[in-house]
Amino acid sequence: MMTLVSFVDTIKDSVLEQFSAGVTPGAMLISLGVAFLMGLFILAVYKATFRGVLFSKGFAFSLILLSMVTALVIRTISSNLALSLGMVGALSIVRFRTAIKDPVDTVFMFWAITAGIMSGAGLYLIGGIACVVLGVLYFVVTFLYRRAQMPYLLVIRYEPEKVQNITAALRRLPRHRIKSRTTTRRGAEVTMEISLKGNEMALIDALYKVDGVTDASLVSYEGEFGL
Repeated sequence: MMTLVSFVDTIKDSVLEQFSAGVTPGAMLISLGVAFLMGLFILAVYKATFRGVLFSKGFAFSLILLSMVTALVIRTISSNLALSLGMVGALSIVRFRTAIKDPVDTVFMFWAITAGIMSGAGLYLIGGIACVVLGVLYFVVTFLYRRAQMPYLLVIRYEPEKVQNITAALRRLPRHRIKSRTTTRRGAEVTMEISLKGNEMALIDALYKVDGVTDASLVSYEGEFGL
């Protein structure tokens, strides 16, 4: 019985000692500084690789703040076992309802949170190396993606009685896939997904020369919802 009690006391004392070290101002400032540098690096990667329509400065700067806040939370709860359990319960009832349209933005948010966790846990060297490696690999993937053919949505409006000319023009296009066809009394329209690389304006000029084409639009296609 005494052996069991001493074993339990040993485990309890080791846990309490681990969480009762406290948070010193120096350690907190170091965690905030490292989290700030990591968040700044993540912001630079996000800005350099952004391929959306409108760049949101609010979301971009929130990556830095997210890293720093996460580092504060991790550094705080690591000093107190009861506080850490209470923080888990408090954060479990928080619901964030801000819609994020691009999945890449969600990945950058998780990246910022991970950087904050590693900073708050004191894993400065490992966190810095992991952050730099992730950034370099993402730069490589983005560079290879930009060199490849880009997907577009091509919308052609034409006169229905000139459909034979349109069909012949479509056969000369690069690899494409028709998404929809619409015919009304005022005209007809065809929408297709097409991959191009650096010859967008030449394609539009060639389509305007086709007899029967009244309008042609080329829209950058990033996924299921278009823009």
